[in-house]
Amino acid sequence: MKIELDVHTHTIASGHAFSTLQEMAQAAAGKGLKLLGITEHSPGVPGSCNPIYFRNLHVVPRQMYGIELLLGAEINILDGEGNLDMDENCMRMLDIRIAGIHSLCYSYGTVDENTHGMVKAVSNPFIHIISHPGDGTAELNFEPIVLAAKEHHTLLEINDSSLKPTRNKPNARENNLSILRLCKRYEVPVILGSDAHISFDIARYDYLYDLLQLTEFPESLIMNRDVKSFKEYLCL
Repeated sequence: MKIELDVHTHTIASGHAFSTLQEMAQAAAGKGLKLLGITEHSPGVPGSCNPIYFRNLHVVPRQMYGIELLLGAEINILDGEGNLDMDENCMRMLDIRIAGIHSLCYSYGTVDENTHGMVKAVSNPFIHIISHPGDGTAELNFEPIVLAAKEHHTLLEINDSSLKPTRNKPNARENNLSILRLCKRYEVPVILGSDAHISFDIARYDYLYDLLQLTEFPESLIMNRDVKSFKEYLCL
């Protein structure tokens, strides 16, 4: 399968990643990508960027080493109401906005409460992508999330990093299979995410291909294949 883009990656600015922005861009160009998204963690993750970092992204060129850059954030969903840890003024300054649940800054609720919060984030007009909804950090009911994603043109990520054995996320495989089956049934596009925290991992989806084969997931519903289709779907 042809891959033209990877939009969930992190640099040293996130506090626990290991490559610079330029190193990431060079690596993406070397892998033949046309588009790279760099989405640093928002302030709720310890050691990550202060708001001033995101407000200053205007200084960074959006074309580098022959590829296009989208610069944004992976914003934290905080609770069962879908509250986020970044204000609208800051979000408006970003090229791309991902939202996800991280254990370090999430107030857990029941399955229904967690699902309600995720649906609220999916429905938020500022959010383009939901990161690793299937990683098992919070227990969720996936069907309403998939249906909300279809309604609001929000992409659900199938996250490669959460499937790595070293991440110790025992429910991630079955959860992601469930998401893929639901997205196939309802014809909802997904995006593959490397969640790369070092340049070598950009566009690496080693653990995902097996899931795509098992579910016989249509390539036409995978948004990494074509930059034009990706941008049109998210109105970028």
